[in-house]
Amino acid sequence: MHPVLFHIGSILVPSYGVMAAAGVLLGLATAQQSARAAGVSAAHVWNLCVVALCAAIAAERLLLVGANWAVLRRHPAWTLGLGMVHHPLLAGAGAAAGLAVAWWYAHRYRMPLAATADALAAPLALGLTFEQLGALLAGSGYGLAAGAHLKWAVTYRDPQAALWSGTPLGVPVHPVQAYAALGYFLLAALLFAWLPRERRRGDVAGIFLLGAGTAIYLTEIWRDPEGRGVVLHGALDGPQMAAVLMVVAGAAVLWERRSQRG
Repeated sequence: MHPVLFHIGSILVPSYGVMAAAGVLLGLATAQQSARAAGVSAAHVWNLCVVALCAAIAAERLLLVGANWAVLRRHPAWTLGLGMVHHPLLAGAGAAAGLAVAWWYAHRYRMPLAATADALAAPLALGLTFEQLGALLAGSGYGLAAGAHLKWAVTYRDPQAALWSGTPLGVPVHPVQAYAALGYFLLAALLFAWLPRERRRGDVAGIFLLGAGTAIYLTEIWRDPEGRGVVLHGALDGPQMAAVLMVVAGAAVLWERRSQRG
């Protein structure tokens, strides 16, 4: 695949960064429409997304600095060039920081939490679609080795993929990032179609938690387990445990909505 999208002189422009940025921009744009459909201030949703994104990036960057502190103490200037990499631990830290700041902003400006979550669900699923496509190009979060019979297997040969993500070279692997991207895209399409029709606040957010959790859990089956953590003596990895919690939370939200309707 293509971990480097193009060169500008000696500067490498990584595919993952470009695709992730495209997903963020598209998510911000579509959030304006979904905010109106959910009955939430589009301006407040825009500001919430920006501050949450900044918090997520800052948390990931600080975690990288902490993990590489021994080297950066000897070479402080390297901090400016510290790359953002695709890793479940970084993603978890960024998601936690972004969620905390988003909750604070919504509470500070008295935004209805359920309706705000509904407005953000579909754009978030769309942004994750592009993030996984970027991971596919970069070789990040690569899949398990696939047999020769798997016609849609991908083989990475660019040394940058091995250097940046530890991707095995010359080995056909499951394009698990494409599996995840397809799941997120279908979820986004469902949520965009459902949002104008729903009458109970929180339903769309609950469906997002169920759908995204299911997509994460299933696609982890075909991901290489290296660096993804071990839970319950290997029965689950870290992302799968998070996926189970998402499904439980989504079911709880929908059950609460159903009880309120009753």
